[in-house]
Amino acid sequence: MVSKQFTKEEVAKHNKEGDLWVVVDSKVYDLSKFASMHPGGLSVLLDEAVGAGQDATEAFFGLHRYEVLSRPQYMRLQIGSVADEEQTIFPRAIGALSGVPYAEPTWLTPGYHSAYFNAGHRSFQAAVRKFVEEVIFPDAALREEDGKRPSQAVFDAMAETNFIRMRLGPGPHLKDKVLLGGIVKPEEFTYLHELILAQESCRHNARGYTDGLGGGTYIGLPPIVNFGQPALRDKIVEEVFAGKKLVCLAISEAFAGSDVAGLKCFAKRSDKGWIVTGTKKWITNGTFSDYFTVGCRSEKGLVVLVIERGPGVETKPIKTSYSATAGTAYVTFDNVLVPYENTLGEDGKGLQVILSNFNHERWGMTCASISSQRLIVEECLKWATQRKVFGKPLTSQAVIRAKLAAMISRVESAQAWLENITYQMCHMDYKQQSTLLAGQIALLKMLATKTAQETAADAVQIFGGRGITRSGMGKHIEHYHRTVTFDSVLGGAEDVLGDLGVRQALRAMPKNARL
Repeated sequence: MVSKQFTKEEVAKHNKEGDLWVVVDSKVYDLSKFASMHPGGLSVLLDEAVGAGQDATEAFFGLHRYEVLSRPQYMRLQIGSVADEEQTIFPRAIGALSGVPYAEPTWLTPGYHSAYFNAGHRSFQAAVRKFVEEVIFPDAALREEDGKRPSQAVFDAMAETNFIRMRLGPGPHLKDKVLLGGIVKPEEFTYLHELILAQESCRHNARGYTDGLGGGTYIGLPPIVNFGQPALRDKIVEEVFAGKKLVCLAISEAFAGSDVAGLKCFAKRSDKGWIVTGTKKWITNGTFSDYFTVGCRSEKGLVVLVIERGPGVETKPIKTSYSATAGTAYVTFDNVLVPYENTLGEDGKGLQVILSNFNHERWGMTCASISSQRLIVEECLKWATQRKVFGKPLTSQAVIRAKLAAMISRVESAQAWLENITYQMCHMDYKQQSTLLAGQIALLKMLATKTAQETAADAVQIFGGRGITRSGMGKHIEHYHRTVTFDSVLGGAEDVLGDLGVRQALRAMPKNARL
């Protein structure tokens, strides 16, 4: 820790090439040797408006994110602090809540109340955020850039805390387990806890990594849990919960997406088991998964099989607009022999197996979509407050305030609907959820992903050129704008989900309803 103090007059003497100091938030930095390497050039540092020999705090935060100051190569440039001045700008501490308005859902904002969440939920949220920011965030930043699969150390830590188990929601799989150090008892864990888990897990602005960190397991394992024969189910479940194996859901094909009845991957019966031939496309985690939950056409209709990676199974990466760390794959099954014991449910009733997890899958995606959108609202509020144009903050512009108003309205309305649906899930069995909530979840996902794209577009306009630059002040905006459409496609396209929601409503229309 540098403790030497300087007066403002002493700092002011160092204002030329070869002898250049600046002050950023009370700290004194000697840029004499660094100036020639400054990405913006020496002239920027010598500009009187920037602060050569002066306080450059405002100029610095108009050009750089706070994280720059914490990089070792720049920390070494600090030589002391200004006498009688104290640091006033601090990064949010690991695990802490943000103080920016609307950066947190209302139930986490001091002074507000909730009909759904209590003190226990807040303790759980704090523990989850701390775990995510300490264990997951550092790996997310690295893997999003290099495109490699999430590190095994992260899966090991998630397994040790039973984080992976909790991602599948409440149920018998949690019985007698210690959840995140005992912060919540298994029998007390509800969908509200899972909502917290889902929303906290994607706060790292690394969309591909979010899917790569077991996104395929989240949607591929439930059919095995619910329809698999005990021996197969128990084997795979324990491997996955131990963080050693991954599962992916292989339904989509080049021939069929939302229209699962159009699948062409064929499973033929033989004396030894199923013989599977066909292809799957856009399979999340497919490049590194160990098990594939596969929808196939059979002579009786549709059948769902668990296929283990082995002879005849080939995966190739598909390049998408987000990181390869998601493991998006084109999968080929070439005369793959699959034991009959690996059949999920009954032959000819595969559609029931496929549809069984759609509500939970879409609900989980919606949780993440809304949470990611909220992060962008926070980014825009920060930037619009600190960015000066024509001598005034961006917030002095009515058009900017209007964009912020629209962003806030979108994310808060979606969050409120999400919390209501989640509360209903906590008090309904599976059949009731399917009957009463399938349409609502579909409509909410459509709303969340549509508004997310609107927020992404507005955010780019607020950040300007920075909003389309992969580094610097607007890097999170650029990433969000580039990847936001994934949520609008995965789990069912927006138009399909909107139609589903309306059709479910029409089925419930009273026969005697008239204007």
